[in-house]
Amino acid sequence: MSLKSRIEAVLFITSTAMTIKEISGILGENPDEVESTMLDLIMDYSTRDSALEIDDEDGYILQVRQDYMDIVEKLVPIEMKPSHLKTLSIIAVKEPIRQSKLIELRGQVARDHVKDLIDKGLIERKRDKKQKFYIIKTTPKFGEYFKLKGDTKSLAKILDIDKDLKN
Repeated sequence: MSLKSRIEAVLFITSTAMTIKEISGILGENPDEVESTMLDLIMDYSTRDSALEIDDEDGYILQVRQDYMDIVEKLVPIEMKPSHLKTLSIIAVKEPIRQSKLIELRGQVARDHVKDLIDKGLIERKRDKKQKFYIIKTTPKFGEYFKLKGDTKSLAKILDIDKDLKN
């Protein structure tokens, strides 16, 4: 087994970016040699017509190129950061909710969360009838993703969420 293929195996199986030091420790190899071989592997991936690439922004990880994400999203569950999940749960329980109320509850970061959740197809945002406020609610994809039957008000009852959660 070549060092390159062993590094590739480590990158394939990990779910988080890894440093050269971590990879070297796993493989029992010299960090300088691992780094040199990693650069060769990165070049291999960048020159071939592949759906995969090695990202080296915060360590090294093998990932699907952005161009192929529409295919991947049909097969793999959506990954969400805990902060996004908290924002989504507030939307689900209190929907329909004004964006301003959501920001009041979650802070300014909720603006970015809303954009990301819209991009993932889990929520939708529309203007109210008077075109004054944005109203946010979940989409059918939200229910499919969480395998919910019925509305989110039923979910709130199941989870025994406080009755004082009003818009």
